[in-house]
Amino acid sequence: MVKVLAILYDGGKAAEEEPRLLGTVENKLGLSEWLKERGHEFIVTSDKEGPNSVFQRELPTADILITTPFHPGYLTRDLVEKAKNLKLAVTAGVGSDHIDLNAANEKKILVAEVTGSNVVSVAEHVVMSMLLLVRNFVPAHEMIRRGDWVVSDVARNTFDLEGKVIGTIGAGRIGYRVLQRLVPFDAAELLYYDYNPLPAEAEKAVGAKRVEDLKEFLGKCDVVTVNAPLHEGTKDLINKETVQWMKKGAWLVNTARGAICNAEAVAEAVKSGHLNGYAGDVWNVQPAPKEHPWRTMLNPLGGGNGMTPHVSGTSIDAQARYAAGVKKIIENFLDGKEQTPSDVIVINGEYATKAYGIRK
Repeated sequence: MVKVLAILYDGGKAAEEEPRLLGTVENKLGLSEWLKERGHEFIVTSDKEGPNSVFQRELPTADILITTPFHPGYLTRDLVEKAKNLKLAVTAGVGSDHIDLNAANEKKILVAEVTGSNVVSVAEHVVMSMLLLVRNFVPAHEMIRRGDWVVSDVARNTFDLEGKVIGTIGAGRIGYRVLQRLVPFDAAELLYYDYNPLPAEAEKAVGAKRVEDLKEFLGKCDVVTVNAPLHEGTKDLINKETVQWMKKGAWLVNTARGAICNAEAVAEAVKSGHLNGYAGDVWNVQPAPKEHPWRTMLNPLGGGNGMTPHVSGTSIDAQARYAAGVKKIIENFLDGKEQTPSDVIVINGEYATKAYGIRK
Protein backbone atom coordinates (compact mmCIF):
# COMPACT_ATOMS: atom_id res chain seq x y z
CA MET A 1 0.00 0.00 0.00
CA VAL A 2 1.16 3.53 -0.77
CA LYS A 3 -0.07 6.83 0.58
CA VAL A 4 -1.15 9.38 -2.03
CA LEU A 5 -1.61 13.01 -0.99
CA ALA A 6 -3.32 15.47 -3.36
CA ILE A 7 -3.50 19.25 -3.00
CA LEU A 8 -6.39 20.53 -5.14
CA TYR A 9 -8.69 23.55 -5.12
CA ASP A 10 -12.11 23.61 -3.49
CA GLY A 11 -14.97 23.22 -5.92
CA GLY A 12 -17.86 23.83 -3.54
CA LYS A 13 -21.33 23.89 -5.03
CA ALA A 14 -19.93 24.11 -8.58
CA ALA A 15 -18.11 20.78 -8.17
CA GLU A 16 -21.21 19.14 -6.73
CA GLU A 17 -23.29 20.28 -9.67
CA GLU A 18 -20.61 19.64 -12.31
CA PRO A 19 -18.83 16.28 -11.87
CA ARG A 20 -16.53 17.11 -14.78
CA LEU A 21 -14.74 19.57 -12.48
CA LEU A 22 -12.27 16.79 -11.84
CA GLY A 23 -9.46 18.99 -10.52
CA THR A 24 -11.33 19.80 -7.31
CA VAL A 25 -11.20 18.42 -3.78
CA GLU A 26 -14.74 17.12 -4.21
CA ASN A 27 -14.14 15.17 -7.43
CA LYS A 28 -10.56 14.10 -6.65
CA LEU A 29 -9.33 13.85 -10.26
CA GLY A 30 -11.60 10.81 -10.59
CA LEU A 31 -8.95 8.74 -8.79
CA SER A 32 -10.68 7.89 -5.51
CA GLU A 33 -12.35 4.59 -6.40
CA TRP A 34 -9.44 3.41 -8.54
CA LEU A 35 -6.89 3.94 -5.77
CA LYS A 36 -9.23 2.40 -3.19
CA GLU A 37 -9.67 -0.70 -5.35
CA ARG A 38 -5.90 -1.05 -5.51
CA GLY A 39 -5.66 -0.82 -1.73
CA HIS A 40 -3.97 2.58 -1.46
CA GLU A 41 -4.59 5.44 0.94
CA PHE A 42 -5.75 8.67 -0.72
CA ILE A 43 -5.91 12.01 1.09
CA VAL A 44 -7.23 15.06 -0.76
CA THR A 45 -7.19 18.59 0.63
CA SER A 46 -7.03 22.27 -0.28
CA ASP A 47 -5.46 23.15 3.09
CA LYS A 48 -1.87 23.95 2.14
CA GLU A 49 -0.56 26.96 4.07
CA GLY A 50 1.56 26.73 7.19
CA PRO A 51 3.00 23.96 9.36
CA ASN A 52 -0.41 22.97 10.73
CA SER A 53 -1.99 22.54 7.28
CA VAL A 54 -3.15 19.12 6.14
CA PHE A 55 -0.52 19.34 3.40
CA GLN A 56 2.39 19.74 5.78
CA ARG A 57 1.03 17.31 8.38
CA GLU A 58 0.50 14.48 5.89
CA LEU A 59 3.50 15.07 3.64
CA PRO A 60 6.17 13.35 5.79
CA THR A 61 4.49 9.95 5.34
CA ALA A 62 3.27 10.38 1.75
CA ASP A 63 4.75 8.23 -1.03
CA ILE A 64 3.12 10.16 -3.88
CA LEU A 65 2.23 13.85 -3.98
CA ILE A 66 -0.21 15.34 -6.49
CA THR A 67 -0.21 19.12 -6.83
CA THR A 68 -1.70 21.53 -9.33
CA PRO A 69 -0.62 24.91 -10.73
CA PHE A 70 -4.10 26.28 -10.06
CA HIS A 71 -3.83 25.91 -6.29
CA PRO A 72 -0.18 25.05 -5.82
CA GLY A 73 1.10 23.19 -2.83
CA TYR A 74 4.60 24.66 -2.72
CA LEU A 75 7.07 21.80 -2.23
CA THR A 76 10.02 23.81 -0.94
CA ARG A 77 13.47 22.48 -0.11
CA ASP A 78 12.54 22.46 3.56
CA LEU A 79 9.46 20.33 2.88
CA VAL A 80 11.39 18.00 0.59
CA GLU A 81 13.73 17.33 3.51
CA LYS A 82 10.75 16.42 5.68
CA ALA A 83 9.11 14.21 3.04
CA LYS A 84 11.11 11.12 3.93
CA ASN A 85 8.89 8.67 2.02
CA LEU A 86 8.23 10.77 -1.08
CA LYS A 87 9.14 9.03 -4.32
CA LEU A 88 6.88 10.68 -6.91
CA ALA A 89 5.57 14.23 -7.29
CA VAL A 90 2.95 14.65 -10.01
CA THR A 91 1.65 17.95 -11.35
CA ALA A 92 -2.00 17.75 -12.41
CA GLY A 93 -1.51 20.02 -15.39
CA VAL A 94 1.59 21.63 -16.83
CA GLY A 95 4.26 23.58 -14.96
CA SER A 96 6.17 22.20 -11.97
CA ASP A 97 7.87 25.39 -10.77
CA HIS A 98 6.03 25.13 -7.42
CA ILE A 99 8.38 22.24 -6.66
CA ASP A 100 12.02 22.83 -5.71
CA LEU A 101 13.37 20.73 -8.55
CA ASN A 102 16.96 20.92 -7.41
CA ALA A 103 15.98 19.56 -3.99
CA ALA A 104 13.87 16.85 -5.64
CA ASN A 105 16.87 15.84 -7.72
CA GLU A 106 19.07 15.57 -4.65
CA LYS A 107 16.55 13.21 -3.04
CA LYS A 108 16.00 11.39 -6.36
CA ILE A 109 12.28 12.10 -6.32
CA LEU A 110 10.65 11.56 -9.70
CA VAL A 111 8.81 14.71 -10.82
CA ALA A 112 6.34 14.40 -13.68
CA GLU A 113 3.58 16.47 -15.24
CA VAL A 114 0.89 15.87 -17.85
CA THR A 115 2.69 17.44 -20.79
CA GLY A 116 0.41 18.87 -23.45
CA SER A 117 -2.76 18.40 -21.40
CA ASN A 118 -3.80 22.04 -21.47
CA VAL A 119 -1.70 23.68 -24.18
CA VAL A 120 -4.68 24.36 -26.44
CA SER A 121 -6.71 25.68 -23.52
CA VAL A 122 -3.99 28.17 -22.58
CA ALA A 123 -3.28 29.22 -26.17
CA GLU A 124 -6.96 30.06 -26.66
CA HIS A 125 -6.94 32.11 -23.44
CA VAL A 126 -3.88 34.02 -24.67
CA VAL A 127 -5.56 35.07 -27.90
CA MET A 128 -8.72 35.99 -26.02
CA SER A 129 -6.66 38.12 -23.61
CA MET A 130 -4.93 39.92 -26.48
CA LEU A 131 -8.26 40.74 -28.06
CA LEU A 132 -9.95 41.96 -24.88
CA LEU A 133 -7.01 44.33 -24.26
CA VAL A 134 -6.56 45.61 -27.80
CA ARG A 135 -10.31 45.90 -28.40
CA ASN A 136 -10.79 47.60 -24.98
CA PHE A 137 -13.50 45.06 -24.21
CA VAL A 138 -13.64 45.17 -20.41
CA PRO A 139 -14.38 48.94 -20.07
CA ALA A 140 -16.96 48.63 -22.86
CA HIS A 141 -18.71 45.76 -21.08
CA GLU A 142 -18.59 47.53 -17.72
CA MET A 143 -20.12 50.61 -19.35
CA ILE A 144 -23.10 48.56 -20.51
CA ARG A 145 -23.54 46.99 -17.07
CA ARG A 146 -23.59 50.48 -15.53
CA GLY A 147 -26.39 51.48 -17.87
CA ASP A 148 -24.22 53.98 -19.78
CA TRP A 149 -23.63 54.43 -23.50
CA VAL A 150 -20.73 56.70 -24.47
CA VAL A 151 -19.12 55.11 -27.53
CA SER A 152 -16.31 57.65 -27.75
CA ASP A 153 -15.06 56.87 -24.24
CA VAL A 154 -14.39 53.29 -25.32
CA ALA A 155 -13.51 53.80 -28.98
CA ARG A 156 -10.70 56.26 -28.17
CA ASN A 157 -8.60 53.32 -26.92
CA THR A 158 -9.85 50.51 -29.17
CA PHE A 159 -7.56 49.07 -31.84
CA ASP A 160 -7.22 46.13 -34.22
CA LEU A 161 -4.79 43.21 -33.93
CA GLU A 162 -4.31 43.40 -37.69
CA GLY A 163 -1.17 45.30 -38.59
CA LYS A 164 0.41 44.97 -35.15
CA VAL A 165 3.77 43.40 -34.34
CA ILE A 166 3.03 40.51 -31.98
CA GLY A 167 5.69 38.54 -30.14
CA THR A 168 5.87 35.56 -27.80
CA ILE A 169 8.46 35.00 -25.11
CA GLY A 170 8.76 31.26 -25.50
CA ALA A 171 7.77 29.31 -28.60
CA GLY A 172 7.28 25.86 -27.15
CA ARG A 173 4.07 23.85 -27.04
CA ILE A 174 1.91 26.81 -25.97
CA GLY A 175 3.83 29.66 -27.60
CA TYR A 176 3.82 27.97 -30.98
CA ARG A 177 0.09 27.28 -30.77
CA VAL A 178 -0.45 30.95 -30.03
CA LEU A 179 1.51 31.84 -33.17
CA GLN A 180 -0.60 29.40 -35.19
CA ARG A 181 -3.81 31.00 -33.94
CA LEU A 182 -2.54 34.50 -34.73
CA VAL A 183 -1.85 33.78 -38.41
CA PRO A 184 -5.40 34.69 -39.59
CA PHE A 185 -5.20 38.09 -37.89
CA ASP A 186 -2.71 39.40 -40.48
CA ALA A 187 -0.24 40.85 -38.01
CA ALA A 188 2.46 43.12 -39.38
CA GLU A 189 4.96 40.61 -38.01
CA LEU A 190 5.02 37.59 -35.72
CA LEU A 191 8.16 37.38 -33.58
CA TYR A 192 9.47 35.02 -30.93
CA TYR A 193 12.18 35.16 -28.28
CA ASP A 194 13.46 31.74 -27.23
CA TYR A 195 16.82 30.19 -26.43
CA ASN A 196 15.88 27.39 -28.81
CA PRO A 197 15.12 28.28 -32.46
CA LEU A 198 12.10 26.70 -34.08
CA PRO A 199 12.73 24.22 -36.89
CA ALA A 200 12.83 26.05 -40.22
CA GLU A 201 9.63 24.40 -41.44
CA ALA A 202 7.78 25.38 -38.24
CA GLU A 203 8.93 29.00 -38.57
CA LYS A 204 7.82 29.05 -42.19
CA ALA A 205 4.41 27.55 -41.38
CA VAL A 206 3.48 30.52 -39.16
CA GLY A 207 5.71 33.14 -40.77
CA ALA A 208 7.48 33.86 -37.49
CA LYS A 209 10.91 35.41 -37.01
CA ARG A 210 13.23 34.79 -34.08
CA VAL A 211 14.76 37.77 -32.25
CA GLU A 212 17.66 36.70 -30.03
CA ASP A 213 18.09 39.91 -28.02
CA LEU A 214 15.39 40.61 -25.41
CA LYS A 215 15.72 44.38 -25.57
CA GLU A 216 15.39 44.37 -29.35
CA PHE A 217 12.46 41.95 -29.16
CA LEU A 218 10.50 44.00 -26.61
CA GLY A 219 11.20 47.22 -28.48
CA LYS A 220 9.68 45.87 -31.69
CA CYS A 221 6.42 44.49 -30.32
CA ASP A 222 3.03 46.13 -29.97
CA VAL A 223 1.74 43.04 -28.15
CA VAL A 224 3.88 40.66 -26.07
CA THR A 225 2.71 37.33 -24.68
CA VAL A 226 4.68 35.30 -22.13
CA ASN A 227 4.65 31.55 -22.76
CA ALA A 228 7.76 30.34 -20.94
CA PRO A 229 8.27 28.20 -17.83
CA LEU A 230 9.36 29.80 -14.58
CA HIS A 231 12.92 29.03 -13.51
CA GLU A 232 16.01 30.91 -12.38
CA GLY A 233 16.50 32.45 -15.82
CA THR A 234 12.94 33.74 -16.31
CA LYS A 235 11.97 34.95 -12.82
CA ASP A 236 11.39 38.72 -12.93
CA LEU A 237 12.25 38.74 -16.63
CA ILE A 238 9.84 41.65 -17.09
CA ASN A 239 10.93 44.05 -14.40
CA LYS A 240 11.28 47.79 -13.76
CA GLU A 241 14.08 48.04 -16.33
CA THR A 242 12.92 45.66 -19.05
CA VAL A 243 9.30 46.88 -19.06
CA GLN A 244 10.68 50.25 -20.16
CA TRP A 245 12.17 48.53 -23.22
CA MET A 246 8.63 47.93 -24.43
CA LYS A 247 6.91 50.42 -26.71
CA LYS A 248 4.84 53.07 -24.97
CA GLY A 249 1.24 51.91 -25.27
CA ALA A 250 2.09 48.23 -25.80
CA TRP A 251 0.01 45.43 -24.33
CA LEU A 252 1.37 42.53 -22.27
CA VAL A 253 -0.26 39.12 -21.72
CA ASN A 254 1.04 36.53 -19.26
CA THR A 255 -0.57 33.11 -18.82
CA ALA A 256 2.72 31.38 -18.04
CA ARG A 257 3.72 32.13 -14.44
CA GLY A 258 3.08 35.32 -12.48
CA ALA A 259 6.61 35.61 -11.13
CA ILE A 260 8.03 36.03 -14.64
CA CYS A 261 6.61 39.56 -14.51
CA ASN A 262 7.37 41.77 -11.53
CA ALA A 263 4.01 42.70 -10.02
CA GLU A 264 4.88 46.22 -8.90
CA ALA A 265 6.76 47.11 -12.09
CA VAL A 266 3.91 45.97 -14.32
CA ALA A 267 1.23 47.69 -12.23
CA GLU A 268 3.17 50.97 -12.30
CA ALA A 269 3.69 50.70 -16.06
CA VAL A 270 -0.06 50.24 -16.57
CA LYS A 271 -0.98 53.07 -14.21
CA SER A 272 1.45 55.46 -15.93
CA GLY A 273 0.23 54.50 -19.39
CA HIS A 274 3.58 53.11 -20.51
CA LEU A 275 1.71 49.84 -20.92
CA ASN A 276 -1.78 50.20 -22.32
CA GLY A 277 -2.79 47.01 -20.55
CA TYR A 278 -1.86 43.75 -18.87
CA ALA A 279 -3.89 40.54 -18.92
CA GLY A 280 -3.42 37.03 -17.71
CA ASP A 281 -4.47 34.50 -15.12
CA VAL A 282 -1.24 33.72 -13.28
CA TRP A 283 -0.11 35.46 -10.10
CA ASN A 284 3.15 35.44 -8.18
CA VAL A 285 1.21 34.15 -5.15
CA GLN A 286 -1.86 31.96 -5.54
CA PRO A 287 -4.52 32.52 -4.42
CA ALA A 288 -3.71 36.19 -4.97
CA PRO A 289 -4.10 38.39 -1.88
CA LYS A 290 -6.95 40.89 -2.02
CA GLU A 291 -4.49 43.81 -2.02
CA HIS A 292 -2.48 42.49 -4.99
CA PRO A 293 -1.81 45.44 -7.35
CA TRP A 294 -2.90 43.46 -10.42
CA ARG A 295 -6.45 43.26 -9.09
CA THR A 296 -7.08 47.00 -9.28
CA MET A 297 -4.52 48.52 -11.66
CA LEU A 298 -5.98 50.63 -14.49
CA ASN A 299 -4.41 52.67 -17.26
CA PRO A 300 -5.00 56.46 -17.31
CA LEU A 301 -8.19 55.94 -19.35
CA GLY A 302 -9.68 53.50 -16.84
CA GLY A 303 -9.03 50.24 -18.69
CA GLY A 304 -6.17 47.91 -19.42
CA ASN A 305 -6.86 45.23 -16.82
CA GLY A 306 -7.66 41.75 -18.15
CA MET A 307 -6.78 39.67 -15.10
CA THR A 308 -8.65 36.51 -14.08
CA PRO A 309 -8.06 33.75 -11.52
CA HIS A 310 -5.72 30.99 -12.71
CA VAL A 311 -8.21 29.35 -15.03
CA SER A 312 -6.75 29.24 -18.55
CA GLY A 313 -5.42 25.69 -18.28
CA THR A 314 -8.24 24.21 -16.24
CA SER A 315 -11.14 24.21 -18.68
CA ILE A 316 -13.47 21.22 -18.47
CA ASP A 317 -11.73 19.72 -21.50
CA ALA A 318 -8.28 20.26 -19.99
CA GLN A 319 -9.33 18.72 -16.68
CA ALA A 320 -10.34 15.52 -18.42
CA ARG A 321 -6.94 15.35 -20.09
CA TYR A 322 -4.81 16.07 -17.04
CA ALA A 323 -6.86 13.81 -14.77
CA ALA A 324 -6.32 10.92 -17.19
CA GLY A 325 -2.64 11.81 -17.42
CA VAL A 326 -2.16 11.84 -13.64
CA LYS A 327 -3.76 8.40 -13.42
CA LYS A 328 -1.43 7.05 -16.12
CA ILE A 329 1.69 8.48 -14.43
CA ILE A 330 0.73 6.94 -11.08
CA GLU A 331 -0.24 3.64 -12.72
CA ASN A 332 3.13 3.46 -14.48
CA PHE A 333 4.90 4.18 -11.19
CA LEU A 334 2.95 1.57 -9.22
CA ASP A 335 3.36 -1.07 -11.94
CA GLY A 336 7.05 -0.38 -12.45
CA LYS A 337 6.59 0.78 -16.04
CA GLU A 338 8.53 3.53 -17.79
CA GLN A 339 6.95 6.96 -17.88
CA THR A 340 6.17 8.75 -21.12
CA PRO A 341 9.47 10.65 -21.65
CA SER A 342 7.79 13.98 -22.40
CA ASP A 343 6.02 13.87 -19.00
CA VAL A 344 9.22 13.54 -16.97
CA ILE A 345 10.81 16.67 -15.49
CA VAL A 346 13.43 15.13 -13.19
CA ILE A 347 14.38 11.49 -12.71
CA ASN A 348 17.20 9.65 -10.96
CA GLY A 349 18.71 12.91 -9.78
CA GLU A 350 18.88 14.48 -13.25
CA TYR A 351 16.87 16.96 -15.28
CA ALA A 352 15.10 15.19 -18.11
CA THR A 353 14.11 18.40 -19.93
CA LYS A 354 15.56 21.78 -20.87
CA ALA A 355 12.16 23.41 -20.33
CA TYR A 356 13.22 24.61 -16.89
CA GLY A 357 16.34 26.32 -18.15
CA ILE A 358 19.62 25.22 -19.66
CA ARG A 359 21.60 23.54 -16.93
CA LYS A 360 24.99 21.92 -16.91
